[in-house]
This record gives sequence, C-alpha cells and structure tokens, in this order.
Amino acid sequence: MTETAPAVDTTGSERSRRSWREFVSSSGIDTRLLGMVVALAVIWIGFNALSGGKFITSRNLWNLSVQSVSIGIMATGMVFIIVTRNIDLSVGSLLGFLGYTMALVQTDGRISVLGLNLTIDSLKDNPWYTWIIALAVGLILGALVGLLQGSLVAYVGVPAFIVTLGGYLAWRGLIFRTGGKQGQTLAPLDETFRYLGGAPERSLGDWKTWIVAGLVCAGIVSSIVMARRRRQRHDLVVRSLSMDVGFAIAGCVAVVVGIWLVAVKYASPTTGEPVGIAYPVLILIGVTLMMTYLARRRRFGRYIFAYGGNPEAAELGGINTRRTITYTYMVMGMLCAVSAAIQTARLNSATTNLGIQNELDVIAAAVIGGTSFSGGIGTIPGAVLGAVVM
Repeated sequence: MTETAPAVDTTGSERSRRSWREFVSSSGIDTRLLGMVVALAVIWIGFNALSGGKFITSRNLWNLSVQSVSIGIMATGMVFIIVTRNIDLSVGSLLGFLGYTMALVQTDGRISVLGLNLTIDSLKDNPWYTWIIALAVGLILGALVGLLQGSLVAYVGVPAFIVTLGGYLAWRGLIFRTGGKQGQTLAPLDETFRYLGGAPERSLGDWKTWIVAGLVCAGIVSSIVMARRRRQRHDLVVRSLSMDVGFAIAGCVAVVVGIWLVAVKYASPTTGEPVGIAYPVLILIGVTLMMTYLARRRRFGRYIFAYGGNPEAAELGGINTRRTITYTYMVMGMLCAVSAAIQTARLNSATTNLGIQNELDVIAAAVIGGTSFSGGIGTIPGAVLGAVVM
C-alpha cells in the first residue's frame, strides 16, 4: 500500500514568508537592528500624528539628535558591562562628578580631587588650551574610577551591583566636596569647550556637513567592498553583487536624506543659515564606530562576548577574564567623562544635579537596543538606537 505524501502549503503568504526568510539569511541583515529601526519609525510617526505634524520637523529632530548624544555615548559602554553579566549603577553620579571637576579647571584653574588641590596658574588667564586640560583631567579621572570599580568587581569579588551602588552614592556626594565650592554652580565655561555641547551657532554649517555626508557614504561603500573581498578571500558565501550595490545605494540615500532633513534644512534662528550637524553628534558617531571596531575586530571585544556567553569556558580558554572586566569599567569611566563634557558644555555650567537618573536611561537604552542581561548578546548600534528611543 502506497502512502500519500502530505499536502504542502504553497499559498502565497507561505511563499512570501519563505522568500523573506531566504532574503534575510542571504543578505546578513541584523533583524534585531531592523526591528529597532521600524519601531523607532512607528514611534515617530505616532508622535507626529498626535502633535499635529509638529514632531517630525527639522528643528525638533536636530534637538533630539543633540539630546540623545550623552545617553548614547554611555550606552555604548554599558553594552560591554551588561554583556559581561555585570551592571554599572554609578554612571549618572560619575558623570556629575567628572563634569564638576572639569568645570572647576575652567572656572578656577584648579584640579581638586579627593584632597588633591592643584592650582595651575597659567589657566587663570583662560588660555586656548584650557579645554584640553579640562578634558584630559576628566578622561584620566574617569579611567581611574573605572579601574577602582572594575578591580573591586573582578579581583576582590564584590558584586557589581554593590560596588556601583556605592559609587552611585559616593560620586554624587563628592560633588559637594570638590574644590571647597559646597555644590555651587560653576559658570561660565571655556568658549572652545562649549563647542562640545552643541548649539545652532556652534555647529558645522552647510558645506562642512555635506563633506561629512560624503565621507560617511564613502565609508559605507568601502566597508561593503572590503567585507565582500574578505569573504571571497576566505572562501565564504558572498552576497550577490546586485544586493551589495543595492545596500550601498540605500545606505547613501538614507544618509543624504537624513542629513538634509535634520541638519541642513534647519536654519539658525539668528543668522538664517543652515545649521548643519552639531559637534556632539559627530562625537557620538566617532564613539559608535570606535566601540563597534573594538567589539567586532579586536581581541578585547571578542573576549568580552566570550566571557558573557560562557565565563567558565572563557577562563579555561586562557582569557584573562579579570583584566577584561576591569578594562570594561575603565572604558565606561572614560565614556562618562566624554558625556560629562558634552552635558556641561551644553549647559555652559556644572551643577550638583547633573546626570541625575542618567543611569536608568543608559541601562534602558542598552537593553532596548537588544543587550541581554544574561550576557553574551548586544550590539553598539542597537544601544545608540535605544538611546534615541529613550
């Protein structure tokens, strides 16, 4: 007796689903990232409808891009922290402490940290390099704080929740002990330093923005070409040429349209000239590229994801897991310093409430962007998109 083969569902919907799955598999599209972009578009369209068309405007999108920078920068570092199955609750307080310390360098010409009170006489006349000294102090201090917290977690074995919760309280309290100012507002800041904060009158302008757009498009094309050559060199499956060309065109069109809508179409309220990209957005782009490079192309990034996926196997495989964890906190501390510089520059002052509740926004941005608390999973671009959503 011959058995009849079961009927195969060949409906149009089934065929379209199968074709979509095959397309995604062959193209290498990150479905999580694609889902984030779609969700963000839906949110923006919804808000635009509720606001009567006032949400999706050049001015509002430009402001949103600047406001998202600080959280986005710290969220890229939080990805590394959470991927290693840890947490950092101190980022908001650390941002406030570092911002206050950098502001003190600019207003008083002093470096005052934990009893160290160093006066730099040459800074009292506000020379051109004041902002460089202030930023260097913030970066070094942020790295040292990260070294302290990371060492307590990795080498002493104190849970990250306890260590960073202590930092959450300590760094906020130290603001009131910095420089003997008792929490006074420090202002104004160095004029050059204020470019880090972003303002319509402190942006790239029209033609410089288009140069950046051209460089970004060139980067998209070159990355696709290099990825194709790399896969061919290692005899891996290569996407069709038409698909790569399509991705390159789509990426460049998205960049040009986005920059035109957000930056070029928005005119300065004072001069009427196109504002262009704000400097903080350029910093965010640079940090995102650097952190993505660390995560995907360097041993440090591979060690992070290996440890997050299986800590025991990573340690047995010869990875210095304690050093890796310590480095992740040092990177987080330096990124807090960058965000602190951007926030204080934007406000042209440093206050005691700087960075309050930022830790929740940063953690939420990383998780919304696809980072898993169970470890081993997370992307840098996803965290930046999560910051925009927040």
